[in-house]
Amino acid sequence: QVHVVESGGGLAQPGGSLQLSCVDSGGGFSSLIMGWYRQAPGKERELVAHINGASRVGYEDFVKGRFTISRDNAKNAIYLQMNQLEVEDTAVYYCNTIGGRKSWGQGIQVTVSS
Repeated sequence: QVHVVESGGGLAQPGGSLQLSCVDSGGGFSSLIMGWYRQAPGKERELVAHINGASRVGYEDFVKGRFTISRDNAKNAIYLQMNQLEVEDTAVYYCNTIGGRKSWGQGIQVTVSS
């Protein structure tokens, strides 16, 4: 399991941008498929995007063309560049591995509002 610290959330206006960062303190990061998840109020947690160790990426339809996931293995980090933000993107965002059993931290709040 990973032990991560997320940063970069906050408040943005519709159409604006935010970048989330996630740094893992565990080992073997470069071999992990990592993802960003989110959970909106009253909704279940959902996958947003994922990236493997070679930077092959995948996105859920609702963020395609707007969000970009990337990683820096030297820094044990993944990032989520969020552009063209919509009110519906408001959620707590989490960084974690793909697949397997997971523990979840506090995540980081992203609020999109006028």
